[in-house]
Amino acid sequence: MYKDPSLASLAPAVLVHLVFASIALLLGPVALWARKGSRGHRAFGYAWVAAMIGAALSAFLIRSTGAFQWAGFSPIHLLAVAALAGVGGAIYAIARRNVSAHRKAMQRTYFGACVGAGLFTLLPGRYLGDLLWHHALGVM
Repeated sequence: MYKDPSLASLAPAVLVHLVFASIALLLGPVALWARKGSRGHRAFGYAWVAAMIGAALSAFLIRSTGAFQWAGFSPIHLLAVAALAGVGGAIYAIARRNVSAHRKAMQRTYFGACVGAGLFTLLPGRYLGDLLWHHALGVM
């Protein structure tokens, strides 16, 4: 039976994750395209890292009930691990003053964990995808 999705029906863990992920999605381009080494780049970068860590950690509170899951974790949870590894690798690189590796790690993490995971999440048939396509836009 089809359940009409709405924001009010989301579990608290999903809402927390959605807030962190939305903040990361919006702050990422600002941090990536700000003048490197500037206060703005660092400030937006720190805020983006905090949002990414919040999104990744809160993802582990969301359990899957689908066919492809183990102990409540589905393959999309691997993106949370990848996000933590990417952010950690980028911090390690900049601490060692390897700007090129830092830049590459941050770009990969943003496009993979924010954009890629976001697109996957918004596919029709997934909860947030149905919320967007059916409920908000009335397309499907």
